[in-house]
Amino acid sequence: MNDIDQARKRANQLNHSPGFGNQHCSEAIPGALPLGRNSPQCAPLGLYAEQLSGSAFTEPRTHNRRTWLYRIRPSAAHPPLRRTGNGALRTAPFTETVPDPNRLRWNPLPKPAPGTDWLDGLWTLGGNGDAAQRVGMAVHLYHANAAMDRVFSDSDGELLIVPEHGGLLLVTELGALAARPGEIALIPRGVRFRVELLDERARGYVCENYGAPFTLPDLGPIGANGLANARDFLAPTAAYEDTGATGATPSDPVEVVTKYCGNLWSAPYDHSPLDVVAWHGNHVPYVYDLRRFNVMGTISYDHPDPSIFTVLTSPSDTPGLAGVDFVVFAPRWLVGEDTFRPPYFHRNVMSEYMGLVEGAYDAKAEGFVPGGSSLHNMMSAHGPDRETFDRASSADLRPQKIDDGIAFMFETRWPLTTTAQAADAPHLQRGYDDVWQGLERRFMP
Repeated sequence: MNDIDQARKRANQLNHSPGFGNQHCSEAIPGALPLGRNSPQCAPLGLYAEQLSGSAFTEPRTHNRRTWLYRIRPSAAHPPLRRTGNGALRTAPFTETVPDPNRLRWNPLPKPAPGTDWLDGLWTLGGNGDAAQRVGMAVHLYHANAAMDRVFSDSDGELLIVPEHGGLLLVTELGALAARPGEIALIPRGVRFRVELLDERARGYVCENYGAPFTLPDLGPIGANGLANARDFLAPTAAYEDTGATGATPSDPVEVVTKYCGNLWSAPYDHSPLDVVAWHGNHVPYVYDLRRFNVMGTISYDHPDPSIFTVLTSPSDTPGLAGVDFVVFAPRWLVGEDTFRPPYFHRNVMSEYMGLVEGAYDAKAEGFVPGGSSLHNMMSAHGPDRETFDRASSADLRPQKIDDGIAFMFETRWPLTTTAQAADAPHLQRGYDDVWQGLERRFMP
């Protein structure tokens, strides 16, 4: 059985613990999880008790993120970390270029070289803020054709992974999750994981969120239900690796890579750090099926603002002004009367990065393909292309089901500064402005 077949078999056997923000608990061996206390004098089964804090100890209970881990060896047992190459991975502050007011669009990433794993396949498009100050975000893409034989963690932020082609098996400290196109995965800050492939190659998008952790948006007048339901987010259940010179399964040293203040650091461990036998807490990874998003929309007239499609939000110090929102344009009905149904022409104080998982996007008839992306920075004018405008302006306004695509948006409070590699990329579409050519004068006084 090859690596992909083994990963698929494991993915099909996974168990989950549902509920976003829950205090989850899980044990791979009965009795491994202490009862009634977090750090007993001697943890069960000879394990080490360790807390992973995703927030300061004194943050309000509603914002506090932490998980207690009961592991075979403590995380402190490792040799010194050494700098290693960053590859195509970049981190804020982004100073290679200046913020660009032009509309930008890219084709999908080109094919990777043979043997490219998920970490080597990361390619940074741009971002904002400052990772060391824990504000802002970055946009990465990935294209991989090999499983990781090392372990990675990101101290700079949490990772929202959006697969577009090929599935991923995310083997984390807290257990494994499978994420396929049409689903998303959320890896919290500092959680270690390895990426195995469920197909010959994998391609997709990553939002690295330096700021406040993603949470479900408030629903306001919508009420108690709608949008992304907490119960549809699935956390892993405990599973562990006991490998190394003194482990149950002997193995070679394991390379552990850490992203820290923008650089990659590496150390060879004599054991797998994915050795957590039991855990409890709310600083946990999730996978979520975007097709379960409960879409809200107009049943009278006008196209609703895209904020109605928010799946997750990273709040800032200003209510309603997100560090980054994750928005999905999922299958839905359009029924608005006397309404231009595609997204309207728009200039926005927020910056909008869009990607396409499958199918087509209803505001762009040509040129925006799965795996591609576009960036409309703060106050850059954008909207439907000419072909979409002409078609929607004369359409028969019967109820219409949009079910041929899944698009998404990372919307952020600050402009995204592109990296030099993105500004000069061969797959940058130099003629993107042309999609708005031919929008002729229609004024008839």
